[in-house]
Amino acid sequence: MKEIPLAAPSLGAAEVKAATEAILSGWVTQGPRVQAFEEAFANAVGARHACAVSSCTAALHLALLAVGVRPGDVVLTASHSFIATANAVRHCGAEPVFVDVDPRTLNLDGVALRRSLRDDFESRDGALWYRNVGTLTSPHSPLRDCSGPLGRLAAIQIVHQVGMPANLEPLLALAQDHAIPVVEDAACAIGSEIMMKGLWERIGKPHGQVACFSFHPRKVITTGDGGMLTTSDASLDQTFRMLRHHGMALSDYSRHKAETVIFEKYLVTGFNYRMTDIQAAIGIEQLRRLEELIAERRQLASAYREHLAAIPGVEPPVEPEYARTNWQSYVIRLKGDKDQKLVMDGLKSRGISTRRGVMCAHLEPPYADAWPKGVLPNSELLQDRGLILPLYPGMSEREIARVAEALKEVLTATART
Repeated sequence: MKEIPLAAPSLGAAEVKAATEAILSGWVTQGPRVQAFEEAFANAVGARHACAVSSCTAALHLALLAVGVRPGDVVLTASHSFIATANAVRHCGAEPVFVDVDPRTLNLDGVALRRSLRDDFESRDGALWYRNVGTLTSPHSPLRDCSGPLGRLAAIQIVHQVGMPANLEPLLALAQDHAIPVVEDAACAIGSEIMMKGLWERIGKPHGQVACFSFHPRKVITTGDGGMLTTSDASLDQTFRMLRHHGMALSDYSRHKAETVIFEKYLVTGFNYRMTDIQAAIGIEQLRRLEELIAERRQLASAYREHLAAIPGVEPPVEPEYARTNWQSYVIRLKGDKDQKLVMDGLKSRGISTRRGVMCAHLEPPYADAWPKGVLPNSELLQDRGLILPLYPGMSEREIARVAEALKEVLTATART
């Protein structure tokens, strides 16, 4: 029987043609197609500015730097996310302070965030400072190499996990109360929507200072790899563009188009975080299909909900009233004492690929010294009880039914052991 993969990119003749044309054009690095992709992406999400980079990790790094995260600082964020969310903070010489998530949405919990701001921080010198910063200075932490005061709260990083929008309004209100900038980790959330002040708006408008997206092959649209930053702030956008290109004051493409010779200047120490025109050409074609791809994912998610309804021991994901998710991933929760690995092995033996629930960065070796098991109970439960089922464009409802039937068989078999 044919194996059902966890995910599969939807790439075809249009993407092949676009990539070929980019290659044959002679301009393959960051150039006119990157600019066109940025403009199309900004229009798709309702943002004033969009800046393409090499990955979402690069996007998060630049976003945090641009909003003012510096060595010795801390950033409030979720552990329940791919480890790049936490690592991007460390790339700035700062340290994440983890907050638990809402088990219904897998996203940052507003009550937990409010509690952390109240109990874990103190106000002095016009800023909030983490009270227990000494606990963060593990052997892996960049804080060990910082001189001067440690623990200033420099940003809040909100994740829209597996494409499900976080409940932004209360989270943004807390950030605004303390004058803390917000970076949205929207890696999975292209095309997702959120109700803001009575209106549906796309994630990425953005609603914080910056939103960051991924084009990894498991995302709704892909360029092989790559990322995008969106913002309403022109000065932030200029900072992203300078930092992504070695700190250069203008791009190679701008210099190429100039009517006279221009000598570039390098104003700051930057990075090589550029996207290629080959990737952007693919991205433009993918973006044209965004509505179609999301509609298909929503249809598949609806089929899953119908087929899983009669299976005991399974809790399907819930879409809250304030959100319209793109269903980038379909994450169920195993109830009771079901063994996650036994269930995954049983599905694998039946030709069905799965993944465990979203990881917890604080349980991994680089962070575990400062964050012992048990401090974030919802996050840990969701990692250990969550199960990501296959969902991708081109998947049939017959295959959805096969996954559901196999899951029912495995749960019944494991209940007997």
